[in-house]
Amino acid sequence: MAQKFGGKYSPQAQHSPSAPAAPDHRVKEAAGARANVLFVPAALLGFLSIREGATLMIVGLTASALMLLSAWLTREGLRAEANYNARAIARRPALPRKIFGSVLIGFAVALASIRSGSPVLAAPAFGIVATALYLVAFGLDPLKNKRMEGIDDFQQDRVARVVDEAEDYLAAMADHISTLKDRALDGRIATFQSIARRMIRTVEEDPRDLTGARKYLGVYLMGARDASAKFADLYKRTGDQSARADYEQLLIDLEQNFAARTDKMLTDDRSDMDIEIKVLRDRLQREGVKPL
Repeated sequence: MAQKFGGKYSPQAQHSPSAPAAPDHRVKEAAGARANVLFVPAALLGFLSIREGATLMIVGLTASALMLLSAWLTREGLRAEANYNARAIARRPALPRKIFGSVLIGFAVALASIRSGSPVLAAPAFGIVATALYLVAFGLDPLKNKRMEGIDDFQQDRVARVVDEAEDYLAAMADHISTLKDRALDGRIATFQSIARRMIRTVEEDPRDLTGARKYLGVYLMGARDASAKFADLYKRTGDQSARADYEQLLIDLEQNFAARTDKMLTDDRSDMDIEIKVLRDRLQREGVKPL
C-alpha cells in the first residue's frame, strides 16, 4: 500500500519547516535491497542440506551459514557505501564489509560444490570465480576518506566524527519509534531526520559552522534519542495519548530549532561572503583595478 508521510497540504505541514524531500534512510534501504536476493540461495541450500547424510549435511549447512553471513555483510556494506556517497565529508567504513562478503561467498560456493559432488580440486576454482563475479556485481568498499579541498585534515576529521555520531543518534531514534508500527510517528521522525540532515550537510560544506552546530548534533540529538527510547517503551505498555502529544511537540520544537539554526548558519555564511567580496573590491580599487 502506498504511504504518504506528509506534504504541503497535510495536517502536519504547518509544523514542519522546509526540508529535503528524500530522507537518507530510503537511500540506504534501496541500496540494501540489492543484496537481499543473496539470502534466497542460502536459505534454499540450508533447507536441502537437512535431508542429506551427516557429512553432506554439515558441509551444506556450513556453506549456507557462510552465504547468509555474506549476504548480511553485503547489505550492510551497500548501506554504508550509500551513506558515504551521500556525504561531502566522510570517513571510509572501518570494516570493508563487501570485501569480506566476497571472500565468504567464495568459501560458501566451494563448499556447496563439494556437497553437490564436484571434485575437491575443482572447488577452489568455483570459489575464485564466485568471488570475482561478486566483486563485479557489488564492487569494492570505499577505501579512502572523502575530503574537501581547501580544508585542513584536522577540521575534516572533527566534522566526520560529529556527523557519524549524529547519524547514529538519528538512526537510533527511527529504530525506537519503528517498534511502535505507527506510520504517523514514523513520518514525524522522517521529517525531523531530513531537517537535522540539512544542518549536517551545511556543516559538511563549511566546517567553520561546526562550533555553532555541535551542541545540536551532539547534546540535542542524544537527548532526542533517549527521549524516543523512553517514549517508545512507555507508549507500547500504556498507549498514553498525552505522552504521545508531548513527544510530538518535542519533535516540532526540535524541527523549528534545528531549521532556525541552519538558516542562521547559512545567513552568516552569506554575510561572510559579502564582507570578503567588499574587502576584495576595495583592495582592487586601491591597486587601480576596476572590478567587473
